[in-house]
Amino acid sequence: MSTAAAPLLLVVDDEPANVEVLRDLLEALDYRTLGAGSGTAALAAVRERRPDLVLLDVMMPGMNGFEVCRALKADPETAGIPVVFITALSAADDRVRGIDAGGDDFLTKPFSRPVLVARIRALLRLKAAQDELAESYRRLRQVEALKDDLARMVVHDLKGPLTGIMAGLEMVVDGDAGPLTEPQRRLLDDARDQGTDLLRLVDNLLDVARLDDPGVLPQVRHVDAARLLREVAAGWQVRAERDRARITVDAPAGVAMRADEGMVRRVVANLVGNALRHGGPGVQVRISAVRSQDPEGVQVTVADSGPGIAETDQELIFRKYGQAAEADSAAPSSVAGSGLGLTFCKLAVEAHGGRIWVQSRPGAGARFHFVLPERAKESA
Repeated sequence: MSTAAAPLLLVVDDEPANVEVLRDLLEALDYRTLGAGSGTAALAAVRERRPDLVLLDVMMPGMNGFEVCRALKADPETAGIPVVFITALSAADDRVRGIDAGGDDFLTKPFSRPVLVARIRALLRLKAAQDELAESYRRLRQVEALKDDLARMVVHDLKGPLTGIMAGLEMVVDGDAGPLTEPQRRLLDDARDQGTDLLRLVDNLLDVARLDDPGVLPQVRHVDAARLLREVAAGWQVRAERDRARITVDAPAGVAMRADEGMVRRVVANLVGNALRHGGPGVQVRISAVRSQDPEGVQVTVADSGPGIAETDQELIFRKYGQAAEADSAAPSSVAGSGLGLTFCKLAVEAHGGRIWVQSRPGAGARFHFVLPERAKESA
């Protein structure tokens, strides 16, 4: 192998003769080597030179080999460096201590040179693969961050013109530009609905990006659950009537939740919108809220009579851009769309310290539940 590209190995032993023997052996195989005569010197050498592998004696004055290994494995910067114990200790208990300390291999003196070399090569191959994987993940995260930044900029720039378009449509539908024929009204109503869906997508994109920041916490206060659910249902009533759908609310008076009202309103609106949009003509949607005991808080459920969701898709739909597979029938999936609405719902609920899940099977509708605990996470 090329000396310039050869792995760097650190040999640690308090006996200089032992260090010299191992270094001679390894350098004869074209490895680069370093020596250290104590645990403290070994940690300093690792911090300064970042070796690819450490050959470590156990019985040393001061800091012993087990303590050195624990220190290396406790530091994220050095945890991935393989450690091979080379020691006169041979008892099973000593091997267990080596494993507990985070060691990758354990050889007893006198060791077999071919075995030592084989194990070094195996661990170096494994480390090279891990390093390559870590670098690929780092590059992927960079690309993902760049994509998210570009998406946020584009989406932010889209919202202004789209809001203007929606305002113009509202004026035309309201008759401000003159009377409309019935076919014209139907076309404009459809355009307005599509524009509303697009605005909701823009808001979802911006909110998902915001909620991805772990520092963002809800603005929590007491919210009347029945009032909130009725208001959400009223906001969808025009669309429900046009699609011959029905929305009912079942929330007893006095059920209050501690929540960020704006976030929870969007969660419920997204769930109701999914049910109406993809439940098919005449879909029945029921929104309910009840006290929850585990955890203590409030459970909200949005149930529909739509086509349902396959069990294999029930985790996928909450992931960013995740969507359920389209059914073979003409009825679309009840969660088809951008793949961001349910991601927002999950992030918003979890930001409160709650959880969200779905119960469904194909042909039997879907019931989306989320629970907000009594002691929701709050902003400072």
